[in-house]
Amino acid sequence: MKTVTYEAEINGIRSRVYFSEENISGLFLPLLKTLARLREQKGRRVLAFLAAPPGAGKSTLLSFLKELSERTEGCAPVTAIGMDGFHRYQDYLLNHTTQRGGEEIPMVKVKGAPETFDLERLTERIRRVAEGEACGWPEYDRLLHNPQEDAVRIEGELVLLEGNYLLLDRPGWRELKAYADYTIRLEADEDFLRQRLIARRIRTGVDADEAARFVDYSDMENVRACLRESAEADRVWRVNADGLFTDVTAAPAK
Repeated sequence: MKTVTYEAEINGIRSRVYFSEENISGLFLPLLKTLARLREQKGRRVLAFLAAPPGAGKSTLLSFLKELSERTEGCAPVTAIGMDGFHRYQDYLLNHTTQRGGEEIPMVKVKGAPETFDLERLTERIRRVAEGEACGWPEYDRLLHNPQEDAVRIEGELVLLEGNYLLLDRPGWRELKAYADYTIRLEADEDFLRQRLIARRIRTGVDADEAARFVDYSDMENVRACLRESAEADRVWRVNADGLFTDVTAAPAK
């Protein structure tokens, strides 16, 4: 199997991944060309969602898709953004509580759960992007543990937004889908995602035992929410244990 090596810094963490040439030609390029055609048909900015559970590699994939769009004929350049910049600030999470298992706990203990995002602010900014407005967009730095405001300026005509909960079928969240012109969802095995999340947390300087405890207590509940409570998407890709993607989009009902 021929692969392409890709290195990128995602949320302050340097990563190296391998994408198969088969996935690039069979999935990634067709997606980018579909979005380019959609933009031409609509004659305005197109906003696409890439939704996936924690650990599925959506941020790295999005970064690769952006680079691919910029160097491939027939593809429109992609502006790549993520919803992680709408994490609530660390001070807020330390001083506010939520419920987990019938217990009231500081929000910081489950950072990354849906309630630890500023959904109202995220919705307002997505609306502005969908309406074609040029505006700033925040990014999240995992090493600083806080968003960096207006880190990106959105002016392009093809915007691809990634996030865990963009297709979450819960009150407040489910309304986001109405702003998307096209949606892609990633899925994967829970155990595979757990191992990836532990490894990612270790790379931030946390020891292995502490990383596993946090992932099992917090991240895995978020993984299950994404896998079990996400709405249907235009395309569904499964991330396999070998890192390859498989298109598992259900055929439309007749």
